[in-house]
Amino acid sequence: MDDLFEDIEELEEDFLSDSCTASEDQMYEHHRFTADKGQSLLRVDKFLVDRMMGATRNRIQQAAEAGCILVNGMPVKSNYRVKPLDVVSLVMARPPRELEIIPENIPLNIVYEDEDLLVVNKPAGLVVHPGHGNYTGTLVNALAWYLRDDPTYDSSDPRLGLVHRIDKDTSGLLVIAKKPEAKANLSLQFFHKTTTRTYYALVWGIIHEEEGTIEGNIARNPRDRMQMMVFPEGDQGKSAVTHYRVLERLGYVTLVECRLETGRTHQIRVHLKYIGHTLFNDERYGGNDILKGTTFTKYRQFVQNCFAQCPRQALHAKTLGFRHPVTGKNMSFDSEIPEDMDKLIQRWRMYATTKEL
Repeated sequence: MDDLFEDIEELEEDFLSDSCTASEDQMYEHHRFTADKGQSLLRVDKFLVDRMMGATRNRIQQAAEAGCILVNGMPVKSNYRVKPLDVVSLVMARPPRELEIIPENIPLNIVYEDEDLLVVNKPAGLVVHPGHGNYTGTLVNALAWYLRDDPTYDSSDPRLGLVHRIDKDTSGLLVIAKKPEAKANLSLQFFHKTTTRTYYALVWGIIHEEEGTIEGNIARNPRDRMQMMVFPEGDQGKSAVTHYRVLERLGYVTLVECRLETGRTHQIRVHLKYIGHTLFNDERYGGNDILKGTTFTKYRQFVQNCFAQCPRQALHAKTLGFRHPVTGKNMSFDSEIPEDMDKLIQRWRMYATTKEL
């Protein structure tokens, strides 16, 4: 069952690959294996899966794609065949360390809670899970504090806690499991795509269709490991499907609702950029430049004021629906658009109405 948790959590965030992206010039060895003298030729991904408890072949293959698998000090692809006395290493951009979850008194906006789970409305700027550069101050640290008196909750137990994730600068709803049975059930619901999730996004440009579907495999950008990108053809990356509908057209931007069919890293951000509508103020994908509009100085200042009003990608996880893991009851949650994004939309709404700039 632990392998199942690893695979399902990977659907939302590929932490193994993320660990390889922070630095290209400083890599740290986390695991090292030396092949026996009698080693028969064997693919390196199979070689590592046989030796690393809890690792899946898919994750090992992605680590190889990210340049994190070395043989005799040189990066190899997952189809490399290990030979006798080969030294196989897994390297990452952070030093190896035991990750201790430190309880921290960080306020939580709890939308719902019972003995099996809770639903929180995460603010923008809060990292979800400890990782490279963010070992404290995360949602998991906050949960460890909030549930510190619950004898059944252990923040270091992978069978508890986060079932899915959203990016640091995305706000919105998340469900957290307080018991192993709840985690298993909810994880399967996400895996089988029976949950419902909608996001509100403000994007550059006017989307002329009222609704549509974006399909395209998502994988890391080989030229920039901090970005994901769409691979529309072939088997590279993971399949991803995003459904969208236009809510409001506002001058040079559009407010859209996105419904996730899959849950890939940066999925909405990457899919919308792929169809030419980058998220407003999404720095990683170029949305913090003025991509549409006029050359007037007043307009440029207006957009800069908008950037300051909402200093992050304009994306909010608005609704969340799932079946309760114990009672079987359909659960549905809706959240208000946060103030920074709401005021941003109001600014563009005023602009679209007056066209004074």
